[in-house]
Amino acid sequence: MLSPKVKIEEDNGLHVLKARGEFVGGKETDLLRETLAEEAKAEHEKLLIDLESVQYLNSTALGVLIAAHSNFSKRGGTLALCNVSEGITNLFVITKLSKVFNVYADRDEAREKLA
Repeated sequence: MLSPKVKIEEDNGLHVLKARGEFVGGKETDLLRETLAEEAKAEHEKLLIDLESVQYLNSTALGVLIAAHSNFSKRGGTLALCNVSEGITNLFVITKLSKVFNVYADRDEAREKLA
């Protein structure tokens, strides 16, 4: 199991939150919440969350993503996801969050669609 980590990268002008590990409602989820809040406070118009190295999200972590999506949407911004594993994709389908979030196969597709 990878230890959870959250960092912001800039990828050709697009802000990308790169997450790693399992988000089960502890300090790692607090870090995710704080990082997303900082990005919203900085009023970035678009944010891509890269979940390539995320193995698990619990309901608390999903709530954090939903709140961030709502925050960006209210400001006319866009929050999208990419590199979502099959297991997490299934979770998004079951919870119908696949209808809420824009999900892209990889960063290249996301950059193209968010440009």
